Amino acid sequence: MSAARSTGIVLRIGELFLKGQNRYMFEQHLMNDVRRALKAFPRVVAERLHGRIWVASPGGGAIADIDRLVERLACVFGVATVSPVLEARPALDSLTAAALEIVRDQDVSRPTRFAVATNRADKRFPMKSPDISRAIAEACLEANSNLAVDLRAPELKVGVEIGPERSFVFAASREGAGGLPSGSGGRVVLLLSGGIDSPVAGYLVARRGALLSPVYFHSAPHTSEAAREKVIDLARVLAKYTGPIDVTVVPFTAVQEALRMKAPGRFLVVLYRRMMMRIATAIAERRRARGIVTGESLGQVASQTLDNIAAIEAVTAMPVLRPLIGADKVETIRLARKIGTYDISIRPYDDCCALFVPAHPETHARIVDVEAIEADFDVAGMVEAAVLAAETVHVDEGVESPFSS
Repeated sequence: MSAARSTGIVLRIGELFLKGQNRYMFEQHLMNDVRRALKAFPRVVAERLHGRIWVASPGGGAIADIDRLVERLACVFGVATVSPVLEARPALDSLTAAALEIVRDQDVSRPTRFAVATNRADKRFPMKSPDISRAIAEACLEANSNLAVDLRAPELKVGVEIGPERSFVFAASREGAGGLPSGSGGRVVLLLSGGIDSPVAGYLVARRGALLSPVYFHSAPHTSEAAREKVIDLARVLAKYTGPIDVTVVPFTAVQEALRMKAPGRFLVVLYRRMMMRIATAIAERRRARGIVTGESLGQVASQTLDNIAAIEAVTAMPVLRPLIGADKVETIRLARKIGTYDISIRPYDDCCALFVPAHPETHARIVDVEAIEADFDVAGMVEAAVLAAETVHVDEGVESPFSS
């Protein structure tokens, strides 16, 4: 349907239907997220319907820039599908007129398989759904000889919805982000690097309703300012789905150099990761986060063997979430492309965990061994110094503004 003829946009909610007495809370989170997404579109408003969200101009006219608006709303977690629609009165003549207008907007200059599907949520409407679909389809067939009914595999499917509050007709639906609304699942700290995996892991957990507090470990001058900017750009993409994000940038050089001076080289990766986990835990406590998220995938690199994962996780009592633990790289790359982080992630960057690491790092670290090494360090003091020196960067979709924390 052409943008000029769309008088509204309908958002359909997904698994929120499965919620019981808490459903209202989830729907309120979703309405807040939709209104946040609409801030860049000041001439439209959102209204909650029965099982739907209605987005339209206050005056009821056509919506400008509807393609960009649909794309933006499709990124809101909790939205299953998005449809530009033409509103109609809950009467057969009005619904039929809207359907005919929609069909005229489609390319039906050649023979086209066609179907009408009706959802009659308002049972007060005097006709049943199959009868409504049949009557509207007959009018469309009479108006255009290129149409032929095919209920199994239509090329053009006209949808009709008759609800208690509004009725409308549409011909296209875009898949939404799905999942649960932002904030409905509590806050987590995300260990965000410049690679492919960690932003995808953050997206997956955010899609389940978690608010993200990313933590990035920066080892200047060994890692460049471009590496930091890359992480901020990744956070900006995530903010498109989650809303504004505060990224904690932790100076990690002193920690790494201290460990390098005295610790056996083959244990450095595990020791770095244990310190990161401790620092992330301290930041999580400050942020009132309830868990830590990593992009680890079992066996992908030396630090991600079962033994090393156990040695690293042993330093925190918080739940550590690893949504990619069973994913292969092809799957992760596919999702990174879909959400828009891949092109940023493949920019050249310096990974602080790759600094000062030998050719053959330990892959089966024992907790007793790394604890013995750490006994020669002021671990608590190193963690406290790193947390106190951290910088917070506030990131929105198109905005970055650093401030002290």
